[in-house]
Amino acid sequence: MNAQSAAQTVLVIDDEVQIRRLLRITLEAAGYSVVEAEAGRLGLEEAARRQPDAIVLDLGLPDLAGLEVLRQLREWSRAPVLVLTVLAEEADKVAALDSGADDYLTKPFGAAELTARLRAILRRAPGENEPSVVAFGDIEIDLAARIVRRCGAEVRLTAKEYAMLRLLVQHRGKVVTHGQMLRELWGPKAEGYTHYLRVHMTHIRQKLEAEPHRPRHLKTESGIGYRLVTD
Repeated sequence: MNAQSAAQTVLVIDDEVQIRRLLRITLEAAGYSVVEAEAGRLGLEEAARRQPDAIVLDLGLPDLAGLEVLRQLREWSRAPVLVLTVLAEEADKVAALDSGADDYLTKPFGAAELTARLRAILRRAPGENEPSVVAFGDIEIDLAARIVRRCGAEVRLTAKEYAMLRLLVQHRGKVVTHGQMLRELWGPKAEGYTHYLRVHMTHIRQKLEAEPHRPRHLKTESGIGYRLVTD
C-alpha cells in the first residue's frame, strides 16, 4: 500500500459497471479509498457530500454530459479531475481540459498509467477543497446544489444574479473588479457596461441584505468593484 495515498478518497463517476469494478480493484490495490457514482447528478452529490481528494470522470454519462459535470463541479470544488473516456479526438481533450479537467486518459487504459496520472494530479492539487456550503450572517449558499437561503428560506435568484453572487463567494474577502465580473459573466466585449453590475447588485442586496441601502455583506469598493464580507 502506498502510504501517501492510504487516506485519500477517489470518486469514480462512470455508468459502466465493469469499468467501475476495474477501477475499484486498481485503486484499492494502490491504497485509495473508492466511492462510486453511476451518473452525473449523483456524482455531483457524492462530490459535495464526500469531498474526495480526486475524481475519475467519464464523459459519456446517461443523465448529464461529463463536460457539464465538470463545469458545475468547478463552480465550487478544486478537487483534481482525471477524465477517463473512449473519446480520443484532440477536440474532446481540449474541451475537457478547458472545462476544468486536470488530465485526460482514454479507454482502454493500463493500471500503471492510471495510478501514475492520479498521483501526478494529486501532487499538483492546491490543498483542501473549499466547503460546498458557505454560510454567513443569516445567509447560506449551497454551491453544489445552487441554492441560496436566507433565514432558512430559499431565495430565488436569476441566473445572472446567482453567477455574480457565486463569483463573489469564490473570492470572498477580496475585491472582484468590475472588469473581471463583466468578462466572466458577459464576455470580453462587455467590460464597459458597469450599469449591468449595478442593476444586478441592487436586486441581490434587496433579496439578501437586511438593509439593502446599508449592506453588511455585499460591499461596494467605489470605482473598483465589489467585495463579499462574511464576518
